[in-house]
Amino acid sequence: MSTTAPAPGKPATDERLLKTSPLKKFLGRPELGSVVGAVAVFLFFAVVADSFLRAASLATVLYAASTIGIMAVPVALLMIGGEFDLSAGVMVTTSALISSMFSYQMTANVWVGVGVSLLATLAIGVFNGVMLIRTDPPSFIITLGTFLMLTGMNLGFTKLISGTVSTKSISDMEGFSSAKDVFASTITIGDVDFKITIVWWLAMIAVATWILLRTRAGNWIFAVGGGEQAARAVGVPVGRTKIGLYMGVAFGAWVSGQHLLFNYDVVQSGEGVGNELIYIIAAVIGGCLITGGYGSAVGAAVGALIFGMTSKGIVYAEWNPDWFKFFLGAMLLLATLLNAWVRKRAEATK
Repeated sequence: MSTTAPAPGKPATDERLLKTSPLKKFLGRPELGSVVGAVAVFLFFAVVADSFLRAASLATVLYAASTIGIMAVPVALLMIGGEFDLSAGVMVTTSALISSMFSYQMTANVWVGVGVSLLATLAIGVFNGVMLIRTDPPSFIITLGTFLMLTGMNLGFTKLISGTVSTKSISDMEGFSSAKDVFASTITIGDVDFKITIVWWLAMIAVATWILLRTRAGNWIFAVGGGEQAARAVGVPVGRTKIGLYMGVAFGAWVSGQHLLFNYDVVQSGEGVGNELIYIIAAVIGGCLITGGYGSAVGAAVGALIFGMTSKGIVYAEWNPDWFKFFLGAMLLLATLLNAWVRKRAEATK
């Protein structure tokens, strides 16, 4: 057997050591398409809606984006890991109902209900993860079952305990004011009011980005989403990773649920149905692949921002809000096509 020696004057080079230009790195970012889309949406409504650029209007846009973004970020991580959670929307309501009804029925400090709600919501996340790794059905079927069970439990237990489809007011109970400060307060900067959910949103973006890009767990998430069998073959703890991702979604649902409760005082048991699709749409607009293994927390946050700008921009432009779902669907298709084009361009430049 003969071997071919490298050509004289041309030493062999390991392609892994080749430097990548900043432009190639930029084109390879998952959130690039969503950023371009966000700029386009911003400029569009800045032109067609006179009040869109007011500071108070932008604060309202950020609030709308944060209520979606708090959930879209952990949902994006789950999608990067190759899975879905169709129970995410109603889980938010479940979290709020548990906190409210436990505090009211036990006449306990509101923070006791908040703590019980956290444990119960995380348990739902663990249930989804364990069912996924211990059984054959895909996450779509498992979490659809959880979605239906939680929807029925939310309505059934609320009517059984409260006699109506909504919870009793807990605004006069001990600890309500401090809990409201944490989950539903308003921060005033100058003459503009900002909801604290924006702070929660930014914190979750920072933590999720750090996990994805700076920790071993982030490598596991990408590996599991890229190929579960291959990841398991190289020693990635697939089961623990997926359970952790579902617990991340559950934590986001808990934060959103506490905001829902302490912002409005009472909770309607039928809320949350359909919101899981909004979270997935925000993640897809942000560059996450349905097949897993690709995406970013920042991209999902930008997707939520696009949602916020569109939902409030239509109002500021004084259009019929019935058209909102049409624009949301159009953005989903355009963002998907744009993200696919960006990935092809990035791959072509490698």
